[in-house]
Amino acid sequence: MRHFISIRGSSALTAIAVALLATSAHAQQTDPAPAGASGDSSAEITVTGTRIRRPDLESNSPLTSVGAQEIKYQGAVNAETLLNRLPQFTPDANENVSNGSDGSAQINLRGLGSNRVLTLINGQRILSSQATDINFVPTALIERVDVVTGGASAVYGSDAMSGVVNFILRDHLDGVRLDAQTSVAQHTNDNGYVRGLVAAKGYQLAPRNVFDGAKQDVNGAVGKNFAGGRGNITVYGGYRHTEPVLQATRDYSSCALNANGATALICGGSSNTTYGTFAPLTGPNAGQGYLTNNRDGSKTWLPYTSAYAYNYAPTNYIQRSDERYTGGGTASFEIAPIAKLYGSFMWMKDHTFSQVAPSALFLGTTFTIPCNNPLMSAAQASALCGTAAGTSATADTLIGYRLSSGSSRRDDLRHQDYRYNAGVKGDLGHGFTYDVGYLYALSRYDETYLNNVDNIKAQRALDVVSVNGTPTCRSKIDGTDPACTPIDVFKADGITADQAQYLFSQSNTAGRNTLEVFSGSLSGDLGTFGIQSPWADRGAGLAAGVEHRRETLLFTVDTVAAQGGATGSDGIISVNDAYAELEVPLVAKVPFLQELTVNGGIRYSGYTNEQRSTALRSTYKAWTYKAELAWAPIAGARFRASYNRAIRAPSIGELFTGRGIGNVALNDPCAGAAPTASLAACKATGVTDAQYGHIIQCPADQCSQSYGGNPALKPEVADTYTVGLVVTPRQIPRLSLSVDYYHIKVKGYIGSIDPSLVVDQCTTNGNPYYCGLFKRDPRSGAIFGSNGYIVGSTLNTGYLLTSGIDVSAAYNFAIGRLGRIDASVVGTWTEQMTEEPLPGLGTFDCKGYYGYSCGQPNPAWRHVARFTWNTPGDKASLSLSWRYYDATRVSGGDTTVINARIPVYNYFDLAATATVTKQLQLRMGVNNLTDKSPPVIASGILSSFGNGNTYPGVYDPMGRTLFFGASLTF
Repeated sequence: MRHFISIRGSSALTAIAVALLATSAHAQQTDPAPAGASGDSSAEITVTGTRIRRPDLESNSPLTSVGAQEIKYQGAVNAETLLNRLPQFTPDANENVSNGSDGSAQINLRGLGSNRVLTLINGQRILSSQATDINFVPTALIERVDVVTGGASAVYGSDAMSGVVNFILRDHLDGVRLDAQTSVAQHTNDNGYVRGLVAAKGYQLAPRNVFDGAKQDVNGAVGKNFAGGRGNITVYGGYRHTEPVLQATRDYSSCALNANGATALICGGSSNTTYGTFAPLTGPNAGQGYLTNNRDGSKTWLPYTSAYAYNYAPTNYIQRSDERYTGGGTASFEIAPIAKLYGSFMWMKDHTFSQVAPSALFLGTTFTIPCNNPLMSAAQASALCGTAAGTSATADTLIGYRLSSGSSRRDDLRHQDYRYNAGVKGDLGHGFTYDVGYLYALSRYDETYLNNVDNIKAQRALDVVSVNGTPTCRSKIDGTDPACTPIDVFKADGITADQAQYLFSQSNTAGRNTLEVFSGSLSGDLGTFGIQSPWADRGAGLAAGVEHRRETLLFTVDTVAAQGGATGSDGIISVNDAYAELEVPLVAKVPFLQELTVNGGIRYSGYTNEQRSTALRSTYKAWTYKAELAWAPIAGARFRASYNRAIRAPSIGELFTGRGIGNVALNDPCAGAAPTASLAACKATGVTDAQYGHIIQCPADQCSQSYGGNPALKPEVADTYTVGLVVTPRQIPRLSLSVDYYHIKVKGYIGSIDPSLVVDQCTTNGNPYYCGLFKRDPRSGAIFGSNGYIVGSTLNTGYLLTSGIDVSAAYNFAIGRLGRIDASVVGTWTEQMTEEPLPGLGTFDCKGYYGYSCGQPNPAWRHVARFTWNTPGDKASLSLSWRYYDATRVSGGDTTVINARIPVYNYFDLAATATVTKQLQLRMGVNNLTDKSPPVIASGILSSFGNGNTYPGVYDPMGRTLFFGASLTF
């Protein structure tokens, strides 16, 4: 169903402009209303956040609206980038995250997680909750984006905890629209401090000046009215291309940075090196730390030091390559006022590559080597096997051996999404309308991981004996693997390109997600039946409906992926909903009560979850509800308040994902010859007396954490409160101001315990619960690899709480024959961002902090302001945007000085538009006008979408970006 109808006419446009400006500094409706829309200012519309149709766009909950003009000023081709500039959003999965990316784009409202914001297209769910991807939204067709703060589960169902993001698309054209844009990044690498670190390490410096990261975006749409305007068909298509950018091209990301004491950074890296690193688990050197091949090529082992560390940064992407195609269409035909048929189809094909450093025989996997391996020198055999050197006995060891730089790991990520809906709606008379519809969406995800070492092949290539003086794989001799090629890991840079090709086995995984929705709704004006307050100027409004939603997941893995720890999964979630919403205007247009309206809503949801492969099944029921109040004591001043009880049902993945182990950014305080944690503290984590002082540190600050689903999960529950004031004073025409307080608390939130918190709570406080989440490798004591990790399966944990104040203001004034000036600002002050990981085990507040358990920076204040000069007749404009991020400090009481604080960040963007003819409009701009570099942060501090020694979703990673675009309509 579609919850918006177009309105046209000077009085209607004025009402829209005032209402939207009153709720957001970015609610600029500069595009003309679509042709064929009604000119009646009393035409009923539906506001995002309610299903009741009424004659105004004013919301009882805080609502920010981003218009099409703002998209042009930003030169945005990614919808997530557009929203991430708003202070209400925290960046999530995006094009600047490579390692671990699944290729999707997500949005995160209020920092509560991308899974706690409901994303809609024209009032309906975008895709299944398990496969939401903002790449699916064709940016060039966005008319506006409505962002509603606070729970809205009573209106839309599960997931609307932090709020709702509704993309309103142009879907009713009568003519042709073409749009094209190109952009490129330009950056001057002039960070003397980091360049000095890179030079001191002998690594390659980033070029002084770079032009890269080009993007092209081309879109077209054509529509036609027919049958006297009763019908319309609109089709569209688009193409977007993004060039990849290596971390080697930027100072801040050209080497892997580690803390060097408390006051400095150093170019560090991974102990999985091209020289070869060993940690024997048996023999005379067991538990004695890392040994490394001498870099001079001689087959001798030396104690490993950081001088041998491998710089894994340069070949990683700081911007992924991407190629996206979109297409679709809409159709509608009004048979009679009581029956209007409608339907739509949307399609997207997205192909992106992530790239990270070359693969390796990674430390964490135990390999078995025969003591008579002919590729070992006598000294190495003795160090590994002791008195058994030269015999057929075997020895176990961890090996970290990196392949050459020409073998970077590449993750081939492919998404195809299909979405269509159809229905009938119409006017039942007496002010009532109905809408009956069907929605189906299919999301196909295919991943192929390339250039990755197959550990089974690696073990075969290490199990080598001499046959007539020729090193030969035992598996070749017995016929189990005739293609086996021996590898020489006992010499620096000893693995050749041909040997590396033998080691590689591509792995494949695939996901299939579906969403199916049957819905029916009824809305109308009860005033036509005389149900109206005697003091009000309109009747009560009613909306009611039923909905059946079914989501499915099938995730498959091949044998290579399974051997690497991936597991297949499947599941079905079915939910039956019934809801009702009632709005009652109580008083209107009397002294001190220009408006007094109350609104209430309730929804019942019955869930059935099942996994047919295991016969697991669970059911639960949930009630959600809301209450809202709007009071305007005088014309031009309006108070609003709302309370919402919202839920988020666990996703299929959270319920049924198979168990596995993955990498997490972490340091083991019990590792090294001189651990930072005491023996007593480390024993609480599972360290033995013999292991203390001999445990291997996690390579490249990457320890391991287990993950997996939990069928016993229950829905998260949230209580949200908002109170606000909207002022549009008659004494100051064209001024609008809104101030809104929000308070959102999510109880029993679904997640895993942050590994940094586990380490801190156990080693600092000795908390037995957290200490029980350590599973150390029984042989090495390490917490990386398949046998050592932090437990991280999903569970209903404690609570999340965020509160703060949104402020927005807009004002415009004429400057005579020079045109007018538009000024606007939207900002958010965070009062608190608190997390209780488990009930009764303490809380921490991330307001003003970043890193470790707090993840991306959470500034106390953020704003974006825009100042625009429009020439007479709006023929041209020049617009300056100011983005402000308050300073943040590192969380966790860290003693680091060099990264103790990220300072205030200011970005300035300049854009211009020009109407050349009635059909042709041009735009151009420069984002990050001053080419400000992002903050440089040690990799061990980064967590939650950190990449390339910074947070690229928060701070501009590319430098200065220039764009040019053109729109043609006829």
